[in-house]
Amino acid sequence: MHLLGLLPRRAWASLLSQLLRPPWASCTGAVRCQSQGTRDLSPQHMVVREKILDLVISCFKRHGAKGMDTPAFELKETLTEKYGEDSGLMYDLKDQGGELLSLRYDLTVPFARYLAMNKVKKMKRYHVGKVWRRESPTIVQGRYREFCQCDFDIAGQFDPMIPDAECLKIMCEILSGLQLGDFLIKVNDRRIVDGMFAVCGVPESKFRAICSSIDKLDKMAWKDVRHEMVVKKGLAPEVADRIGDYVQCHGGVSLVEQMFQDPRLSQNKQALEGLGDLKLLFEYLTLFGIADKISFDLSLARGLDYYTGVIYEAVLLQTPTQAGEEPLNVGSVAAGGRYDGLVGMFDPKGHKVPCVGLSIGVERIFYIVEQRMKTKGEKVRTTETQVFVATPQKNFLQERLKLIAELWNSGIKAEMLYKNNPKLLTQLHYCESTGIPLVVIIGEQELKEGVIKIRSVASREEVAIKRENLVAEIQKRLSES
Repeated sequence: MHLLGLLPRRAWASLLSQLLRPPWASCTGAVRCQSQGTRDLSPQHMVVREKILDLVISCFKRHGAKGMDTPAFELKETLTEKYGEDSGLMYDLKDQGGELLSLRYDLTVPFARYLAMNKVKKMKRYHVGKVWRRESPTIVQGRYREFCQCDFDIAGQFDPMIPDAECLKIMCEILSGLQLGDFLIKVNDRRIVDGMFAVCGVPESKFRAICSSIDKLDKMAWKDVRHEMVVKKGLAPEVADRIGDYVQCHGGVSLVEQMFQDPRLSQNKQALEGLGDLKLLFEYLTLFGIADKISFDLSLARGLDYYTGVIYEAVLLQTPTQAGEEPLNVGSVAAGGRYDGLVGMFDPKGHKVPCVGLSIGVERIFYIVEQRMKTKGEKVRTTETQVFVATPQKNFLQERLKLIAELWNSGIKAEMLYKNNPKLLTQLHYCESTGIPLVVIIGEQELKEGVIKIRSVASREEVAIKRENLVAEIQKRLSES
């Protein structure tokens, strides 16, 4: 499939003005009709979303995952102190009965709570659901306050890096299947990040805060991240500069070998453990045939507090552009990692269940696909109707109702107009405008002869079929199309 091409500059200006227009702008009066950072989904949007979600979920199922769901809100204490600096972005709900609640921020922490609460020690699951984050929405980049996440997780004690490698394989399968263009998956390890901080001289009390800053390198230049660490978070300038030497390194398994020889990093036990696991991970990725899609990147930090080992993030290398246009930057489209300590935070006895997982950034993917379709002028069928029941004559409502019931009872997707005496031309125009492939026509002559006419909307060819053979003939035609 051809990649999304950007619109000419003038067309982009018009499109962006619509995308950035406040959601309530079309409302009359001073009252907002819709919360900022949310969106309504038209039938056209839903068709695109369902196709993408079907591909994602089918991949999860192919790898043996079971579906599950959790409540949209959790006890506030369940979610607090799990996300580091991002905890301030949670939506808190008003106390209405003695419980302080918050809307779920992601699908990972509720999953860990579920494992601990139900004493589950081993599980491979997928979860598709909405989450809420009280951040400034950037709608033009597919960022919202309410959005959908698609998660896949493997919980349980297994041999090192086998589940982690499968998660990366799943990300590759999904991103390749969606045909969004070339992509790269950056990998690192939290132990390497913490080891890097330690050997560079970062006080342990500042590890998570500095980690959060490093995590912004995909959105900010190094000089801006360095300024934040030094000025806002009180890190010594020489320490920040030593970090800068590391975070500009990226490559394949050869870089892992190089870091084993690094005079500072090789002295840190945590970092060596992380490097050992990454070396093993690359062996498995090579066997899966995806090592060329993976880059060991020391700038990857993943700001969430609960990660303990391997972390990864997928980015699109490019989006198609017209000459002179800037590429459309939507950030990462998938991410995840290992979080071996999260379940133990919910267990009264602190029993841990090792976990690793991934999340597909479906909102950003939806945005890319939608823009591609706008650019190419693609039309979307919003229904799956296969057959339309029509009549050329008056007073045939009862016969149409009997006929359409017969089709529905046979599992055929069928429609008719809700009028007693519709004009045939109106009925045929409806089929052409909505993309319905077949029309069955019943009138006086057909009723008298015990037949039904089947009309192909595309070719406009008609053929008479015995009434008792109608369902079989329709099913045959639909299976051949």
